[in-house]
Amino acid sequence: MQKVLVTGGCGFIGSHLVDKLLKNKVKVIVLDSLISGRISNLNLKNKNLKFIKCDVSKYSLKFEKYFKSVDTVFHLAALADIVPSINNPQLYFSTNVQGTLNVLKACQNNLVKKVVYAASASCYGIPIKFPTDENSKISLQYPYALTKKLGEDLLLHWSRVYKLNVTSLRLFNVFGTRSRTSGAYGAVFGVFLAQKINNKPLTIVGNGKQTRDFVYVTDVANAFFKAGNLKRSGDIINIGSGIETTVNAIAKEISLKKIYIPKRPGEPDRSKANIKKAIAILRWKPKTKVKQGIKIMLNNLDYWKNAPVWNKKNISVATKVWFKYLK
Repeated sequence: MQKVLVTGGCGFIGSHLVDKLLKNKVKVIVLDSLISGRISNLNLKNKNLKFIKCDVSKYSLKFEKYFKSVDTVFHLAALADIVPSINNPQLYFSTNVQGTLNVLKACQNNLVKKVVYAASASCYGIPIKFPTDENSKISLQYPYALTKKLGEDLLLHWSRVYKLNVTSLRLFNVFGTRSRTSGAYGAVFGVFLAQKINNKPLTIVGNGKQTRDFVYVTDVANAFFKAGNLKRSGDIINIGSGIETTVNAIAKEISLKKIYIPKRPGEPDRSKANIKKAIAILRWKPKTKVKQGIKIMLNNLDYWKNAPVWNKKNISVATKVWFKYLK
């Protein structure tokens, strides 16, 4: 890779990928709408970095020109979270599906050599097989999962028909520094860390015994980097730790104060990735243990100081639509 483009490069995972690329002397163009990403996540003083404020859901010749002479595109721009996707599926379709189509069209027109897509393990819904491999049943529980899977389907279709070289990385529960601090009720670490800063109890869904496959963000950035150098095409690859961690165990590392809130429909009790393909194809393994990652985050708490502080009451209001449609 000599010159690459990263959509969503100001975001949580995208900005860490940009850091990785710049460290390896790669020239990087970042396209980001700044709807959820932070410009402060980038080192704009780096001479190899160029930032353009851009919404990938809107196609134009101006949009397409940024793909000229780019050899690799990492497509991470997307809207996340479950509740907003239920409330506004059209917006999610526009960003996550139409946006992906626009990126693929620009790649096709500019003869981009490689496209790496940030897919989601949410496509597995409530798995019945553990560890869950890439051939497991697809079960789309909510609009966010649907739109991310449709984006992946577009990617693979463009590969077959237009011969684009593509790789899709299905991400499990990514955590780490720079995770989102604003917007809707969502990822567990953002909720917990804001609660800790404000000396509030951590709100644990259900009994807290449910497990998640947490994988640290710099390890994920490394997986994208390796995928960008992958010559083979058409692979779907799980990116996780391959280890189950309970929500109670996460809470214990962060705070002693905790309360329990009702279990939500459409969420799995277990999550564990089969990462054999990542090991075999990407020569990739996660390096950062969950406890190490939490320690790093706790040493950088200021990042979450302006994040919304959730409690039992406002979570109940925010997730009302969740129970209404996914029960």
